[in-house]
This record gives sequence, C-alpha cells and structure tokens, in this order.
Amino acid sequence: MKLIVGLGNPWPEYTHNRHNVGFMVLSHLAKKTNIKLDRSQGKARIGKGRFGSEEVILARPQSFINSSGEAVSKLAMIYGLKPEDIIVIHDDLDLPTGRIRIRQGGRSGGHNGIRSTIERLGNAEFIRIKVGIGRPESDPGSPTDKEQAIIDYVLSDFDKAERELIEESIPRAAEAAEAIVAEGLSAAMNRYNQQNKSSGPSGG
Repeated sequence: MKLIVGLGNPWPEYTHNRHNVGFMVLSHLAKKTNIKLDRSQGKARIGKGRFGSEEVILARPQSFINSSGEAVSKLAMIYGLKPEDIIVIHDDLDLPTGRIRIRQGGRSGGHNGIRSTIERLGNAEFIRIKVGIGRPESDPGSPTDKEQAIIDYVLSDFDKAERELIEESIPRAAEAAEAIVAEGLSAAMNRYNQQNKSSGPSGG
C-alpha cells in the first residue's frame, strides 16, 4: 500500500495559490484514476484505489499546510505505513516554475509542510515530488521583509505565464506519482529528473 499526499491549504480562497500546487496535482491524479476523495480520516479527505496491483490512498490534509504532518502521520499510523511508502507532492521555491524533481529523504528546504511532516513522522525518508514555483524576483532587503515577501508570494496566484507552465507540469507530476508506485522510485527518478536536465541549464 502507498499513501500519496498533496499539500495545500483547504479553504476556497487558497485554491489557485502557488502553495496549493500539491492539491492541484492530487486532484488531477484522483480524476485521472477515478479515485474519489469521499471519506474523512486522519484529518484528511481520502480516497482509495489501485494503481495496477498496488493499493493506494490519495489524501488531502484538511488543516493549514504548516500542520500537514499531523494528517500524514495519523494516516501512516492507521495503515501501518513506513516512510518509504509515503509520497508527498508539494511546491518548491528552489525549482524554476513548472519543473519537477523526485527525491527521497533530506531536509525540508524551508517548506513548513515538509518540516511538519518530518517532525510528526520522526523520519525524513518519505518520497517527495517537488513542483517548482520559482522565487519572487525582487529582493526586499532585510530578512524580515524577505520572509514576508515569500509568504505573500506562495499565498498568491500564478500569473498567466506561470499558469501555462503549471498546467503542463500538473499531469506530469501526477504521472510521476503513478510511475513511483508502478515502476519503483529509481525508474521514476531516472525518467522525470532526467526530463528536467534535458530541458536546459535551468532545469536543475
């Protein structure tokens, strides 16, 4: 069994924010695989289905993104899952908009939802599918102003040019989740991380 979690803020006013790209990918994946997120469990909306022979749970936490780890850890406990059975999809400031990177383990990279998940699981070895949202272009100066600029940025909507890139990356990130389950982590990383490299020097 695999648990696939999309990170975001659940209230309507956040729907199209950069910080909600994890929700966007999960919604696309649910629709593509005909899995309905029709149950509440472990502080999340969940749906159950199969990717081939593997049972999967799709989950959308129902708390603020900074507390996402509570839902992830509760579901992991309920279903007896190891960290390597958990796939978390989230936005990433350090990747160019629309780029995807798969990795297992590592630090939070400043993402509070990932930090919360690491703290609640007591383990960082879950799998992440990162979807790039870039960083704000202007430098506000002081660390305090910079932190507020990041908050304002992730809680604002994509502009038109960014939206076009994100609309292309959402189905690709959903396919990456399917590939991890069906083909294994290494094969998925080789395919989707390599796609980024072939896109040019900004691919990371």
